[in-house]
This record gives sequence, structure tokens and C-alpha cells, in this order.
Amino acid sequence: MCLMKINKNPSRYRLWKEMESFAASIPKGSMVLDAGSGDAPYKSLFKHVYYQNTDFLKINKMYEMPTFICDLTNIPVKSNYYDINVFTQVIEHLSDPKQTLSELFRVLKPGGKMFLSGPFFFEEHEQPYDFYRFTQYGLRYLLNTAGFIIERIDWLEGYFGTVSYQLKIMAWNIPYNPRDFDLGFVGYILVPFMMFIKVFFAFLSLLFTELEIHKKYTHKGFPKNFVVVVRKPM
Repeated sequence: MCLMKINKNPSRYRLWKEMESFAASIPKGSMVLDAGSGDAPYKSLFKHVYYQNTDFLKINKMYEMPTFICDLTNIPVKSNYYDINVFTQVIEHLSDPKQTLSELFRVLKPGGKMFLSGPFFFEEHEQPYDFYRFTQYGLRYLLNTAGFIIERIDWLEGYFGTVSYQLKIMAWNIPYNPRDFDLGFVGYILVPFMMFIKVFFAFLSLLFTELEIHKKYTHKGFPKNFVVVVRKPM
């Protein structure tokens, strides 16, 4: 079932391209905070700045050792310290996103910017620290309430990327054990059909991944994630 092991991730591809462009726009020598950095996948893009990162190290996964081990509601730096905050795929893991955004607002210099991304449509992950999914209007409300000015809010990936993800999840999770159907002999008849469906959906997922990388289609459908750039007023 090697088709099930889909290595390409169009959302990660899009996020890397977004982050690459954003990092390149940051002036040399700026102070940058990567908040909730995990394994710090974008650290290499910030070699021209003073990079610091935080995480709480409570999930059983790989981490890049952070500058600060702390909760994001209590970052141990003075106010107006950073020129840039980076806050990617973290907001869904916060039990109190309002308080965290207020803290990120506090540590950002007036005129400073924050790059944020977060999920709209995604399965539960990194349990039990997975609390929310966000519409663009929910993100606007939270960020405006914290005091930020929104410069842009966009789909991270197009609908092809969302379809690729949906198909991959179905390929992984559609059952094929006859006992799962509780239909007696009919369950055994369904097995080859379900196996075909799983392989076919995995193939279609790969196809839509390639389509997403080729073109970000946003005319219909919905994204998996939103990407946002905000700034702190002067």
C-alpha cells in the first residue's frame, strides 16, 4: 500500500513559499520571535536576523531546543522587544487564544509585523492540545480585539490542496475489514471494492497535490488553512 504513503504536502509547500517571501522582506538585524516553533522548520530562512524561539515542550514530538521554554501567555521578555513575530500552525493549540494574542501584541514593537497561519479544516492532532478551528472572520475578530491591524488574510492553499487532503484522509480511514461493516457475507463482497476505493483515492490525492502545486485555485471551495499578516499600530 505504498500509494497510501503520500509524502508531498501542498499545505507545507505553500507555507514554505509564504514564509520564504515574508522572511526575505525582513530587514537585516531585526529581532524575530518564532512563537510555538516546534522543530523550527523555517529557522534557516532567518539567518540574516536575530532569531529567538519559544515552545512549551509538552507534546511527544521532535523539537528544536527553544530560546525560552514557556507558555505563550507569559513570554519572558520586556514589552516592545521584537520587530517580527512568526506564529505558524499554533493558534489551534491554545486554550485561550485571546490571551496569547494579547501577549504577542505586547512583545511586538510598534509598527512591527506578525505572520500567522492556522487551520480551518483539519483533523485533530497533537492531542490533547488541540482546541479550535478558525474561519477568516474568527481570525479577524481575535486579531482586531488584540489590537492588531490586518494587512492581509488569504487562503494558504487553494481548493485543490483541500481536496488532496480530503482524499488522503479517506484513503487512510475507509475500512476494508469485513467485520467493520457488520453485514455478514455481504461484508466480504465489499472488501475488494473498498480496497480499490482506497487505492483510487490515494492516486487522486497525489493528482490533486500536483494540481495544487501547479495552480492555487481559489474561485470555489475552501482552504485547509488561512495565512495572515498583521502589524502593531505605531
